[in-house]
Amino acid sequence: MLKDFARKIGYDDPLDIYLAKIESLLASDYKISKRSIALLLLQEDKQVLDIVKNKEKSGIDKIITIISEAKAHYLHSPSYIINLCRLREANRIAFAVTSHKKVRKFGFRELLSKIMMNPFTGAPILLLVLYYGLYKFVGTFGAGVLVDFLEHKVFEHHVNPFMINLVNNTVPFKLLQDLLVGEYGIITLGVRYAIALILPIVATFFFAFAIVEDTGYLPRLAMLIDQLFKKIGLSGRAVIPLVLGFGCDTMATMVTRTLPTKRERIIATLLLALAIPCSAQMGVILALLGDKPLGLIVWLGVIMLVFFIVGFLAAKIMPGELPSFYMEIPPLRWPQFANIFLKTWTRLKWYFLEILPLFIFASVLIWVGQITGVFAFLVKILEHPVRWIGLPDKAAVAFLFGFFRRDYGAAGLYDLKKAGLLSGNQLVIACITLTLFLPCIAQLLMNIKERGIRMGIAMSVFILFFSFWTGYLVNLFFVLFNIRL
Repeated sequence: MLKDFARKIGYDDPLDIYLAKIESLLASDYKISKRSIALLLLQEDKQVLDIVKNKEKSGIDKIITIISEAKAHYLHSPSYIINLCRLREANRIAFAVTSHKKVRKFGFRELLSKIMMNPFTGAPILLLVLYYGLYKFVGTFGAGVLVDFLEHKVFEHHVNPFMINLVNNTVPFKLLQDLLVGEYGIITLGVRYAIALILPIVATFFFAFAIVEDTGYLPRLAMLIDQLFKKIGLSGRAVIPLVLGFGCDTMATMVTRTLPTKRERIIATLLLALAIPCSAQMGVILALLGDKPLGLIVWLGVIMLVFFIVGFLAAKIMPGELPSFYMEIPPLRWPQFANIFLKTWTRLKWYFLEILPLFIFASVLIWVGQITGVFAFLVKILEHPVRWIGLPDKAAVAFLFGFFRRDYGAAGLYDLKKAGLLSGNQLVIACITLTLFLPCIAQLLMNIKERGIRMGIAMSVFILFFSFWTGYLVNLFFVLFNIRL
């Protein structure tokens, strides 16, 4: 058997004749077999041809003539014919020394994995995940049922009246009473927003996200949208920070470090700051527009349009390497509930420990601003662009809240809706503008840390003007076409 493997590779008859003719004309010593030299000459190896020209002064013209004849004999180059023969011989040897098991048929998980990554079948699956995971579970259950219970049953009926009575009876100074339980007080506004509005929304989002993450769906989602993301200068890998942005944009901005090029990191940071609402903000918006399905479609359509237009233009304007993408796909599996609860609890604890002090700090800043008149001054400035997009002056307060945290601002809109101060059109315009509004302070600082002070400030200035321009255009569209939502 070994002797059979060691035999010369059998080329077709004409090629063997040309090889033999060249071998007979090689009179000098080349340290390797003359057949190898002949093969290299037929493949037009320039280095070998130069060596032969120096050594075979008398026979080189005949050798070149034979090479030309061989080239004329075949439709393809002799190099191509030689490689085909070698491949055929390699396959013969491989077949003789290897055995092949029957190919195992795809199981259900492998089939489901392929379905998830196919554009025609993966897109409907993604829509189902978004509908049941975000809209129904986070938007309807978290931002609807749980928020309604905590907001109305717990805080309005029990916590707020109890704390207002307690503070008014024990704290003698009106100034301190306003700080604790006033209109923008630490307890009546900051703690209420954090616990009654934000906590249930964030908890349901992190729970849903942990399920999606634990099943191995995220890498398949990355593969599904890779081609689409390449249009906006990103690869499928960017789906990880962008999806994380629906939990917390600040944390997601930090995760953009995993993207391979500076260009991708800048584009992803811009899109996170502009068009990706965090879970709390998104949950409040879903609650605000839950009874207006057409308004919700308009909000979603505008935000998606902005996301892709800004991403596309950024990809065209920004220099740098085009994105490439490869990713290991882990197997699909049933989610482990121990993992889900641990991830949810860890993220929730981190988020809540960050958000509660910020909400309290925002209440203190607003209190100081009220005393000094700075708060009223800033609200007065914001009233002009707010009127420009067709909203009442009181909406300026929600936008000022939005600078502290965008979810804080969305919660402000929630109060305006409860007071009946916003029509359907105004509610949609306010949700669109606030979604696109300035990144919160924490995200702004993270943008500056990751992208540099000039880039971080430039992004924020662009976003500030772009958000109100978008709100103005949407309002103009509603007026021109007499649309009532």
